[in-house]
Amino acid sequence: ATTMMVGAGVGAQSAAAAEMVALLLPENVNPRWEQQDAAAFVRTMAAIAPDVKVEVFNANNDTSVQQRQAEQALTQGAKVLVVIPIDGESSAIIADTAAEEGVPTIAYDRMINSMNTTFWVQADLEGMGYDQAMHIINNTADGDTLVMLKGSPTDPNAAVIHNGQLRALTPLYESGARVMGYENWTQGWDPAIARRSMDQALTKLNNNVQGVVSSNDGNAGAAVAALAEQGMAGNVPVSGLDCTVQALQLILLDQMTQSVWRDFDMMAEATAKATVALINEDSLDGIVMGTSPANSAGKEVPMVPVGFYNAVGEAGVQYVIDNDPSITKADVCKGEAAATSFCK
Repeated sequence: ATTMMVGAGVGAQSAAAAEMVALLLPENVNPRWEQQDAAAFVRTMAAIAPDVKVEVFNANNDTSVQQRQAEQALTQGAKVLVVIPIDGESSAIIADTAAEEGVPTIAYDRMINSMNTTFWVQADLEGMGYDQAMHIINNTADGDTLVMLKGSPTDPNAAVIHNGQLRALTPLYESGARVMGYENWTQGWDPAIARRSMDQALTKLNNNVQGVVSSNDGNAGAAVAALAEQGMAGNVPVSGLDCTVQALQLILLDQMTQSVWRDFDMMAEATAKATVALINEDSLDGIVMGTSPANSAGKEVPMVPVGFYNAVGEAGVQYVIDNDPSITKADVCKGEAAATSFCK
């Protein structure tokens, strides 16, 4: 397990008395967890609660490792667990174990299906899926064939994103205005699996593909690589989610056409405020902005919904650079993207 130690007390006295919270990341396949989410949470906690130490763990897509890391954090005296679960069901044991020790669990981005989930921070995933699909619909024509590269079957968010896509696409599939050529889930959101799916789709459909509804940037990058091999990159619209540096570069290169950006700072701020309130045993009333639909354990979890932005073209890339502190123009303007007009 990789552990990043972040923040330390000033002088021995406050270090000894420092409170600790744990941030449990699901994997490092998608760069957003370390580079965007963790960075934003650590930065926000340092600003609003400098005496609280944040320990960051990464489970590398192994649910048993994530459970062990949660136990380790509790043993080390964590006052709050902030968990991005690998699997919404198996992570329930994390929240339940923490609750037995009187420690609250915040579900960040993905729901934890437990009665003991204290708080949830989430963006409108179904809306994002709908917008991904609408982007592909608006950039394809009647009778066009689409490929759907869905997310991980164990991530509860993947199904919600897909439901949003289907809300836009089902009527068109039923009328024949669009043809569902191929679809597949992507275990662990692993781009290598998405690449195999896209290669299979192109083989099966004899390259007759006019659009790719991809649920995130890792899948989108895999789709672009497969399309490039067939000389098709840049001719087929491809959607995404997360606005990673690679995705922004592919957008500038006209090989990927859309990605969805979430306000990671806003998510981090809501999470950090809730974390501090829970450490101090204060009410979450001023922070919570609603409740979730009941999770599979039957709990409606107090939540903060966060907005999102559709990044398309140079204007979209510029918006993300302006609004995401973890991404600079210098980061994006590297490699092939450096030669684009945007970077000159």
